[in-house]
Amino acid sequence: MKKLLLMLTIFFLSAATISQAKGLHELQQEFVNLKFGLFIHFGMGTYLNEDWADPEQPATLFNPQKLNCDQWADGAQSAGMSFGCISVKHHNGFCMWNTATTPYSVMNSGIARDVLKEFTDAMHRRNMKVMFHFSILDLREKILPRHIKPSDTDFIKAQLRELLTGYGPVTALMIDGWDAPWGRISYDDISFEDIYRYVKSIQPECLVMDLNGAKYPGDALFYSDLKTYEQGAGQRIDRSKAWLPSMSCDHLQPTWFWKSWFPSMELPSAESMVANNIIPKNEAGCTFIMNVAPNTDGLLDDNALQRLAEIGRLWKNNLKGIEIEEAPEPIISANIAKHRHATGSWSYDCEIHDFANDDNFRSYWVSNRAVKEPWLMIDLETEQEFNTVAITDNSECTLKAYALEYRKNGEWHKVFSGDAPTTRQVKIHRFNKVKGDAVRLTITGYNGEVAIAEIGVYNEKR
Repeated sequence: MKKLLLMLTIFFLSAATISQAKGLHELQQEFVNLKFGLFIHFGMGTYLNEDWADPEQPATLFNPQKLNCDQWADGAQSAGMSFGCISVKHHNGFCMWNTATTPYSVMNSGIARDVLKEFTDAMHRRNMKVMFHFSILDLREKILPRHIKPSDTDFIKAQLRELLTGYGPVTALMIDGWDAPWGRISYDDISFEDIYRYVKSIQPECLVMDLNGAKYPGDALFYSDLKTYEQGAGQRIDRSKAWLPSMSCDHLQPTWFWKSWFPSMELPSAESMVANNIIPKNEAGCTFIMNVAPNTDGLLDDNALQRLAEIGRLWKNNLKGIEIEEAPEPIISANIAKHRHATGSWSYDCEIHDFANDDNFRSYWVSNRAVKEPWLMIDLETEQEFNTVAITDNSECTLKAYALEYRKNGEWHKVFSGDAPTTRQVKIHRFNKVKGDAVRLTITGYNGEVAIAEIGVYNEKR
């Protein structure tokens, strides 16, 4: 009887926890309401005058003798910031926390202290939220393009488990080095869906954002709970079209990690940071994260602290952002249509069918104007299960009506027919799971020139 009562108690407590979990839209709104936060890049690069540090440098090189995370947090508060985000592991693989996964960490450094614990404690003492920046690319562990092994996913999960169980609630996990043109580790090499669901299984309310989503249109969420913009990489939010909850990050100093000339340089004015970043981003439903790099002592420079205080005097955070629209759930599954054989009706010579499934949202299949009812087919080669199709129109959004079909045993079956569900660039169709060896799009109504950037086919785990 006691065992039965215990099991029932655990069941009802678990059910209550699940029922109390916030929905994605609510979490996105809370993130937008945060408006402005601190980004910290601190690690081996700090001591080498490099953003990408040599992964073979000894851990003892990291030696901030005056480390004071409370100073960082006080500086953030003086600017009106509501959270702090720290790079827990940059591309060189040096870990800023007490980890059992590798000796290459702060625990074997010149100070042998858990910097992440000190950072999160400092933030929590001020009731500020905490976020982590984490690199999938790991030069130390040789987690590299065309060199991915199943054990790499196990290693990443082990690190994420430590981060998500040892430091309290994490509002967002910002992942870097994944599906980037310079990182070149694809979502197929290391499954995005696998990692995404693993994070949610530990902290269901932790938002997952991929920092390398620049190739995807700003009209839907692909592989991220938030649309992200890294300003230092040239990514800019289009305020005339922005509607998704988003994050934009940039640095107060010229680079992410501290450089020896930072203390004596003239930093961007508080007026420019407020007028050109905080206010316009917030008005577009975008939270701005500003990097301020600690120096080799483990402190923020005086000129940086002064600028933070000046920002706080100019701008006040009332923690109420604009109300955002509810966006469709992000696409997180592998695209089974990518690079498959594509064919269809007559197109222009240099804009042929496979541009619609080449994983490049800036290339297009363009239908010849002489064709009155254009069609495009993606051959999946073998029968596969799927339940989602995403069509990315051109920037003019010309598609008005169309039919979507799948082929099974040589026969075509409709999953959608009618007017486009949205006038936005990305049209996402989710339906009960089907099984087929091809997908066909037949366009029955359109304005102007038909041009399709991408057709993605996905088998989502729901």
